[in-house]
Amino acid sequence: MSYILAVNPAILSTTGMDKGALFTATALASAIATLLLAFMAKLPFAQAPSMGLNAFFAFTMCQAMHLSWQQSLAALLVEGIIFILITFLNVREKILDSIPRNLRYSISAGIGMFIAFIGLKNAGIVVSNPDTFVALGKFTPEALLGILAIVLSGVLIARRVKGALFIAIVIATVVGLPVGVTSMSDGWFPVSAPHSVVPIFCQFDFSHFFNLNMLLVIFSLLIINIFDTVGTLVGLAEKTGVVQPDGTIPRVKEAMLSDAIGTTCGAMLGSSTITIYVESASGIAEGGRTGLTSFVTGLLFIAALLLSPLFLLIPAAATSGALVMVGVLMIDSVKKIELSDVSEAFPAFITMITMVQCYSIADGICLGILSYVVMKVCTSKFSDLNPTLVILALLFVLKFVVD
Repeated sequence: MSYILAVNPAILSTTGMDKGALFTATALASAIATLLLAFMAKLPFAQAPSMGLNAFFAFTMCQAMHLSWQQSLAALLVEGIIFILITFLNVREKILDSIPRNLRYSISAGIGMFIAFIGLKNAGIVVSNPDTFVALGKFTPEALLGILAIVLSGVLIARRVKGALFIAIVIATVVGLPVGVTSMSDGWFPVSAPHSVVPIFCQFDFSHFFNLNMLLVIFSLLIINIFDTVGTLVGLAEKTGVVQPDGTIPRVKEAMLSDAIGTTCGAMLGSSTITIYVESASGIAEGGRTGLTSFVTGLLFIAALLLSPLFLLIPAAATSGALVMVGVLMIDSVKKIELSDVSEAFPAFITMITMVQCYSIADGICLGILSYVVMKVCTSKFSDLNPTLVILALLFVLKFVVD
């Protein structure tokens, strides 16, 4: 999981946030959320800022929707508070159930492709082009380093090397030194006191908060986080063998509550939304079965606070491998989509392609749900709809009209 300490500051700093403060916020938010899960749920799962929601924060909310990072943090805070409330009220699963299964899979796959696209863009492998919108970039040192990181990540994962993504980042960073991509300042030392989190701590801006766009943002954050948490939680629980014969997971509410509290704390610290990490499976594979596993992981995130010079040394191109491989792993959801029924396949395709082409996870979710409702109405498959979907579709139409 340690790759998030390099990737999260790299992504969020594109919004203008202080990179040193972001490193501290990432490590602290991960530690707090993971330790909460250790004590509350006593399960061997670890938590950190979500890959996908950090991209949503930086590239959809701040760039595509032109929100300031302070306004975006305010949205994360509200989402975290709502998350706590709906967890207490046991309505998380009900919200999840209102979204059709095929749309859930397409949202996951679309986010994966979006993250991979960001990785290619950060390394200059894909660049803007006035004639074709995007094109293959020139083979600059940054692009070549990005290609190296991507290939290394893929090979190491294929060979089942433990810590593959992190190892690829380290190797690419070292290779970047002689070619001038990785820059080391005079007097650099790998250990230092933690950077202050003050520049981004509780920097909330609630101006222009009450509008339809912000409603869409918070809804998108909720949906993505619910998919991340519930899907990962169920999958990891199966690996631990704690699932009961009736399918229930012990202390599942406590696990989701620790995620919700972690998200709220993360927003206050200045980091993006927290979620349970699928990389927790590596700890389970080594024999982790209790909260002791997550407790140790949380302590290691705290220890990492002293290693910020190492992590902040990593150039964006070196993290491209992690971003692309996360996309490769998330695209696995496509095989679960019902492609033989066009009324299911069409909305799924719209969801995935618009996330990448419109550079917006929110627009992908919005157009995916809207196209799903339209297809079902036009094919007289009303039984596939529910009131929540219809209301959302009407709100999305209103959003486009207002915009």
